[in-house]
Amino acid sequence: MNKQQKIWIGINPIKLFRELDNILDDNTILIADGGDFVATSAYTLKPRSPLSWLDPGVFGTLGVGAGFALGAKLVFPEKDVWIIYGDGSAGYSLMEYDTFVRHKIPVISLIGNDACWAQIARDQVDFLNSDCAVRLEHSDYEMIGKAFGAEGMRVENMETFVQAAKEAKAKSRNGIPYIINAIIGKSDFRKGSISM
Repeated sequence: MNKQQKIWIGINPIKLFRELDNILDDNTILIADGGDFVATSAYTLKPRSPLSWLDPGVFGTLGVGAGFALGAKLVFPEKDVWIIYGDGSAGYSLMEYDTFVRHKIPVISLIGNDACWAQIARDQVDFLNSDCAVRLEHSDYEMIGKAFGAEGMRVENMETFVQAAKEAKAKSRNGIPYIINAIIGKSDFRKGSISM
């Protein structure tokens, strides 16, 4: 069975963030870069201190994740820096894992992979009856980091997510950037949030 034929259930994104919130330490900076997955994180993850949540705002400024993380980690090298990516927004700056590895900047990326520009699709499909240009694949994003010498894991259930999150913290604290590619399920949590 190939990827297109497999039916994906995925991790509930709200449960994922609730679990992550328990794993994060007080020395954490969170970077928001994405749509639906990231907006869900804003409701469920608690910033650890003032100025520990970096977010470009509501105007669709995708692609800031790696740059924000680079700056945050260089200013606060002792802190854990996590980029919360949607799978759409990750495409804008994942290549910066080359920079992170070459310059020994150990950030962690969590990619919510539902194979869709979900924030756009939700309304586009309902209002326009079309999923044109919003469908993606359940790509192996963690392999991008590995290609440059980082580490990472693809996770499809909560048990492996928890394992990957703990491993990511340990690897990052030992100087190794890390990508968690979390296969997430669909959610109606943000239904009614208009974003077209």
